[in-house]
Amino acid sequence: MSKLIRWGIASAGKISEDFVIALSTLPASDHKVQAVAARALDRAQEFATKHGIPKALGSYEELAKSTDVDVVYIGTLNPQHYEVAVLMLNNGKHVLCEKPLAMNKKQVEGILAAAKAKKRFFMEAVWSRFFPSYQRVKELISSGQLGQVKDVEVNFGFPLAHVDRLQKRDLGGGVVYDLGIYTIQVSQWAFQEKPEKIESKGTVNAEGIDDDVSATLTYSGGRTARMRFSSKEKLSNTAVIKGTKGQVTLIDFWTPNKLIDIDGQEKEWLPPKGKYETNYANSEAMRYEAEAVRQSIIAGDVENKNVTYADSLLFAEIEDTIRKQIGVLNKYDEQ
Repeated sequence: MSKLIRWGIASAGKISEDFVIALSTLPASDHKVQAVAARALDRAQEFATKHGIPKALGSYEELAKSTDVDVVYIGTLNPQHYEVAVLMLNNGKHVLCEKPLAMNKKQVEGILAAAKAKKRFFMEAVWSRFFPSYQRVKELISSGQLGQVKDVEVNFGFPLAHVDRLQKRDLGGGVVYDLGIYTIQVSQWAFQEKPEKIESKGTVNAEGIDDDVSATLTYSGGRTARMRFSSKEKLSNTAVIKGTKGQVTLIDFWTPNKLIDIDGQEKEWLPPKGKYETNYANSEAMRYEAEAVRQSIIAGDVENKNVTYADSLLFAEIEDTIRKQIGVLNKYDEQ
């Protein structure tokens, strides 16, 4: 296979646009956006014109059947991830699918079954884990410099009452899906084992969708990750990982260009800017996960060590447990 990988983009929304802008910061000899698909052809055409993409398609089926696309980035709304991911995999495409991967663990199992059956590369787009700051945390833990991880404290909150996709049931809303995935994945990055116990409490909006949740995940030896995620107010948005020999703090932990290292010094890594301003802060840093996908595909791998199939299954299981404990179930849980 040549060094170049050809991307297809499923959905012409804001996050898809940010991903395309992030790709534009990488060498054109390595990454090419070949096609964009949306359910409304005019939206795909507008997106393609703006970003210089050769093909605009009016359905995801057409993208799945495109012979000039190697890998598809899925940036649709949460409830569509399952259907679109399975469609792409069944048509032989490699897939990078936005988080949260699906509406529950059962759907995640369905997606992974399709990936395994077709022997395609598949990854949930937990972009944070590909930042230099997360790789530094991994190095501090694996080298023993941090000692044994004892405690993680992480919170993630913004006033998001006006954001429909977080607040509405039919759009796959809820803070467990949109914010909880981040606090869960950083805790798992630190502990690298399944929690033994999960305790959570939370509040819901008028639609019965979770809008503020606190949870404690307990690991072996009574070690804990304490987290809060909220769409009601801005929180400190840091992740503090404490070990027996010191601590490290990820600043803006979901998109952390900065960390406070074990020596108390701040370290910073800045991604380059793209051709356009991104819709969300620091989305240029999606370049790290995109390049990791390219390298995995070239190596013939079906998963990436930073976000494995097992990781995605566990994230979904933890999300399901928290939703159940706070009483937020949906139609997908009954299917």
